[in-house]
Amino acid sequence: MQLSRRHLLFAGALAPSMLRAAPSGNPPRWVVVLLRGAVDGLSVCAPYAEPEYGAERPSIALPRPGLEGGLIDLDGRFGLHPALAALQPLWAAGQLGFVHACGAPGVGRSHFEAQDELEAGTPGVKTTPDGWMARLIGLRAGAEQVQAVYTGATRPKLFKGSGVGVQVAALPGLSARRSRSQAPALSGALERLYAQDPRYAQAWKDGQMGRDQLDQALAETPSMDPKADGGAPLPGGFPETARRLARVMRADAGVQFACLELGGWDTHARQGAAQGQLAGRLAPLGQGLAVLAQDLGALWQDTVVTVISEFGRTVAENGNGGTDHGHGNVLWQLGGRVAGGRVLGDWPGLQRSARHEGRDLAITTDYRAVLSGIAAQHLGLRDAALASLFPRFSGAALNLLRA
Repeated sequence: MQLSRRHLLFAGALAPSMLRAAPSGNPPRWVVVLLRGAVDGLSVCAPYAEPEYGAERPSIALPRPGLEGGLIDLDGRFGLHPALAALQPLWAAGQLGFVHACGAPGVGRSHFEAQDELEAGTPGVKTTPDGWMARLIGLRAGAEQVQAVYTGATRPKLFKGSGVGVQVAALPGLSARRSRSQAPALSGALERLYAQDPRYAQAWKDGQMGRDQLDQALAETPSMDPKADGGAPLPGGFPETARRLARVMRADAGVQFACLELGGWDTHARQGAAQGQLAGRLAPLGQGLAVLAQDLGALWQDTVVTVISEFGRTVAENGNGGTDHGHGNVLWQLGGRVAGGRVLGDWPGLQRSARHEGRDLAITTDYRAVLSGIAAQHLGLRDAALASLFPRFSGAALNLLRA
C-alpha cells in the first residue's frame, strides 16, 4: 500500500480509559535492547525507493529487493537488511514493526551524552540522576525480589535510581566485553564448565568464535570510537544471551524487565552493505531476537522488545566507506502483542531540504511517545505515573500494540 510521504501511520494516541495490561493474565514483560554507538537505521530499515538513498551511498547502499545481496522487501518502500533475515518470520506474523525518523529532539552528536539522556528519558537535560526504567520499577515500591536484569559489565543508567535496590541484578553469565585472550583464566574456567554439557559447549564455542571475529574487526577499524560502546559487549554472543534471558524469565515470573546492551555500531569506516562490518553485527542481533521469541514460548505473547540507539547516522556515506554521527533513526518493536508488519512514522524523506541541518534524517517522532504508549497499554500506567516516567514530555502516547 503506497502512502503519501507525510502520512502519519500511527494507530492513534491512547486515551486514559483505554489503558490496559497484558490480557492473558500473565505478568507483562518489557525488554529494552540498547545498541550503543548509533546503529545505521538507514541500513536496518532502508528506504530503497528514495532516489537519494542510492545516490548518497554509492558503496554501502543495499541493493533493491530481488537482486543479489538485496534487501528483504517490507512494504514496497522500505526493506530489511538481509543480515536480519532471521526476523522475517516475525515481520510476516505481524510481531515486528519499525518506527522510522524516530529519536530525541535536541540531542547532540556525543555518544556519551546522548546515551545518558536516552536512558534518563529527558533529552536535552544532562543532570537527570536516574533512569526512566528505574523510575518505572520504583513505582512498584516494596518488592523484595529481582524484577529486572541487565547484561552490561555494570548497571546501566537505565536501571539507576534511589528507588531501585534488590529489584535489579546482572543476568547470570558473561557480561564484560572481553575476549579469551584478555581473560584467559576466566575463559578457560567457563570453557571447562560448559564442556560438561554438549548443548552449552557448542553454544560457547560458537559465541567465542563470533566474539573474537568481531573483536578483530573492531581492532582493524581505528576510526571507531571505543568510548561509543559504553562498555557494552559486541553482538557475537547475543543469541546465547537471549537464550539465558528467556530461561530466567520462564523460571521466574517476577523478572519482568531487562536491559540488553550491545556495542560495535559506530561504523565510521568500512561499514559494508550486504556483507561487511555492519552485516556481521546485525546477523547475531537478529538471530538473538529470534531465539528470544522462540525460547520464551507462550510468554512471548506478553512480551514487548524495544530496540533503540542513541541517534542515527548521516544520510551520505563518508570518504572511508562508512557513516558519521547523525540524528533520526529507526526504533524497532517486537513481541506477541505488537501490531507489527508496518513501517510507522511520519516519513520526512531524504531530500537535502528535508534533512536535519542539511545532512541527517530528520526526527518526526519523539521516542518517548512510543515508550509512553508501551508503558500505558502494556503495563497499565495512567496519567500521573506516565508523567513521572518522562517528566518533561508533554506529547501524546502512541498506541502500537494490539488490544
